[in-house]
Amino acid sequence: MLKRDDLDWRALLSAVRAQYPMLYRAWFDDLEPGQLEAGELRISAPDPTWVHYLRQHCLEAFAQVAMELTGHLVSISFSSPGEPLPRRAPLTPPSLTQIPLDADYTFDEFVVGPSNRLAHAACQAACTQPGSLYNPLFIHGASGLGKTHLLQSTCTLLMRSNPAMNVVYVSCEAFVNDFVRAIETGSLQEFRQLVRLADALVVDDVQFLQNRESSQEELFHTFNVLYQGRRQIILSADSSPSEIPTLEDRLVSRFNWGLVAQIDPPNRETRQAILQKKARLRGCEFPAEVLDYVAERVESNIRVLEGALTKLITETQLSGQPLTVEIARQLLPSFTPPNTRPLQVSDILHVVSQHFGIRLQELLGRRRTRSVSFPRQVAMYLARKLTPLSLEEIGMHFDGRDHSTILHAERAIEADRIANRQTAETLALLTRQLQSRK
Repeated sequence: MLKRDDLDWRALLSAVRAQYPMLYRAWFDDLEPGQLEAGELRISAPDPTWVHYLRQHCLEAFAQVAMELTGHLVSISFSSPGEPLPRRAPLTPPSLTQIPLDADYTFDEFVVGPSNRLAHAACQAACTQPGSLYNPLFIHGASGLGKTHLLQSTCTLLMRSNPAMNVVYVSCEAFVNDFVRAIETGSLQEFRQLVRLADALVVDDVQFLQNRESSQEELFHTFNVLYQGRRQIILSADSSPSEIPTLEDRLVSRFNWGLVAQIDPPNRETRQAILQKKARLRGCEFPAEVLDYVAERVESNIRVLEGALTKLITETQLSGQPLTVEIARQLLPSFTPPNTRPLQVSDILHVVSQHFGIRLQELLGRRRTRSVSFPRQVAMYLARKLTPLSLEEIGMHFDGRDHSTILHAERAIEADRIANRQTAETLALLTRQLQSRK
């Protein structure tokens, strides 16, 4: 029978790090192996958010490495002594879809610079006096600058400071979809109770409210209930309240009641510090001159910056060679050089419509004939591959389509690319055209 002593824990962690560098995190060293019983290795993590990350991304990796080391079939389970967090379970019924907190998104892992200092300080202050200081708090800035990181860090600190606190963290798209579903199923009262009993309501990407009158009215009344009850409200968007199209004046007014803080693109020094922080989180140390080179070359946003870092980490782990500026220059030729405008979804729509000979209105419309639906899915696929935008953000560029539509298009085109040489050649041609655009 396979026993715990048959598995070298340190060897397992080293193998996971070597074979799956994109998944590895420095805090893996704090994991505790438990009993190996009936072919199952139980691993304990001190933080419930770590457990969520491990279950979402690492089950297969740990199981594969364990089987390689033991020569036996091994399954993996992750747990935490503090799981579940108090009062978290009642907050996630089917009628309210909350966003799981990312273990990497904490204040300790957030790099503060001139571009985000006010937003960072405001979020930390809101945690010390929730509901009274900076209420509401509205954070805005372009995609990929750290808004979600700040919001999740705030949620994590609020729950750690007061485990009994009812923190509701949702995307605006989920709020709208759950609201519509509640109307359809006759469970509107239940939905309202779940949202309006929150001690802190945190809503990401409220620009999704544009052109949604009923949802705006629902959030307006929810806002009033929470505000009058001196409960914390935190919102984020890609622009300030007054710049969100078709947002009702009464909501704009309320969003401006508290503090509105903008996040700007990080300067070169901040970008270098971000790279250093994220490299250490992955258990890597890179020469300062390499990080400075990447920070100089990648200016658009933090997601692109992290993508460059991931490529460097993967290559370093695979080759086993020390990283130099010359190697980084060879590995990152496709990343946006300084002073080059980042690729926009509008660029993709223009190139795709020209290539397939269809009008832009048709590309964004609702026709489902293959002559239109295929180019539309190609455009969605390219937006996923060539921009740092989220599924929700891409959907907004395609006449407000939801994230599941974008995800379906990405999977369909990827399958077609593998099976169909002509599709692969078309995607390669369009990608080259887009990457050559200034």
